[in-house]
Amino acid sequence: MSESFDLVLMTFKKDAMLRFLREHPEELNYAADLALDNRQPLSWRSAWVLWSLFQEGVPFPQGFSEKILPVIQEKRDGHQRELLKLLWISGIDEEEEGRIFDLCATLWEDIRKDPSIRIMAMKWMFRISGEHPELLIELPYYLQEKFTEPLSPGVKRSLEKLRAVYLPAGKNKPNGMKPRT
Repeated sequence: MSESFDLVLMTFKKDAMLRFLREHPEELNYAADLALDNRQPLSWRSAWVLWSLFQEGVPFPQGFSEKILPVIQEKRDGHQRELLKLLWISGIDEEEEGRIFDLCATLWEDIRKDPSIRIMAMKWMFRISGEHPELLIELPYYLQEKFTEPLSPGVKRSLEKLRAVYLPAGKNKPNGMKPRT
């Protein structure tokens, strides 16, 4: 256990957290393990700060990205969102894409979840569908009003932007394809 990193997470602002990890790379494995744990609010904060660090090009600790997917479902909404963001930049293989799509479909369908996790899940679904066009036919199901009505206006705008990029033919027909019957 790294009491110093725990203290930094609880005491300092994000730029100080990032500076600490840059100056103490030996703490990176601990920070990664903490991000996967359930020690709140430390675990969520660790995932949150790691995303920014990895955005800067700091390499992921070996084996970290493979550990994320199995633990996402047991986390709270905000923590799930941060872990999905980490997966977004980690680089995933084709086998993981199917598991991520299924997980994200489950997260999206749960209208009780925070809009921020739901839109992150939908971004994943659009991203994976972009790489596997056969999945585009599935998206109109997830874009039904029963799933979109509970979203906040800002999240609805984000969803419309995604829809315009990936489904330019209209709301219900992705690129002119007809839904399966």
